[in-house]
Amino acid sequence: MKVIVSAGGTGGHIYPALAIINRIKKMEPDSSILYIGTHNRMEKDIVPANNIPFKSIEIYGFQGKNPFKNIKTVKSFISSYKKCKEIIKKFNPDIVIGVGGYVTGPVVYAAQKLGYKTFIHEQNSLPGKCNKFLSKGCTKIGVSFKSTLTAFPSDKAIFTGNPCSENAINSTPAKKEEFGLTEDKKLVYIVMGSLGASKMTEFLVKSIYMFNDKPYEVLFITGKASYDIVKNNEFPKNVKVVPYIDNQTRILKRADLVVSRCGASTLSEII
Repeated sequence: MKVIVSAGGTGGHIYPALAIINRIKKMEPDSSILYIGTHNRMEKDIVPANNIPFKSIEIYGFQGKNPFKNIKTVKSFISSYKKCKEIIKKFNPDIVIGVGGYVTGPVVYAAQKLGYKTFIHEQNSLPGKCNKFLSKGCTKIGVSFKSTLTAFPSDKAIFTGNPCSENAINSTPAKKEEFGLTEDKKLVYIVMGSLGASKMTEFLVKSIYMFNDKPYEVLFITGKASYDIVKNNEFPKNVKVVPYIDNQTRILKRADLVVSRCGASTLSEII
């Protein structure tokens, strides 16, 4: 089977996409996979690192309601749409799968216009604008929550759950020393999503001194967008601060307490 997968922007979209790819490879080992993502976001590093063929497009999300600010976005969508049509026709997939993020817009839309089967997956309880737009022409739509089924056409939507759950179950627990942690101490794992959450990060930086001299250790994942603000602060010796962890389920399995914001994929991994 030949499959094109597209997802991007945050780990909440990328890791469900990787989970779907892993399941396809398990069921059909001879499958050919092509991943299409943005040229400047996380997937450009994560996907090739997983030995998956990757092609990039230059695409941007809408910035508020100001039409002048979104001229660049519209232009990038048109050019990306044309490029995606060329890529899709050349690869000639059996199906094109979109797993969230604005990058999926031109990819899945181009596939629909070319007459290919398309599948989108919505991780969140409230569908994003891109998936709402694409849902009209999709062959099937997968959702993480049963309550989301009513947001899409009843003849297309199916309850699949979040693909990250399966990856979490199957992942191998990490060694604490990999993160500079002590093997026999309790671990508090604090994660604010792959990009971070500025208000929560600001609060944690101000209050993290309270962890000083505690009998446990803290691993604080700031998110890539917040790390530069955080890294120059002084932290207690038992607190480790890093911007991001690839495949965080490895360390989730070693944590005694998890403190997290409610990203849909992270919640699925924790459950």
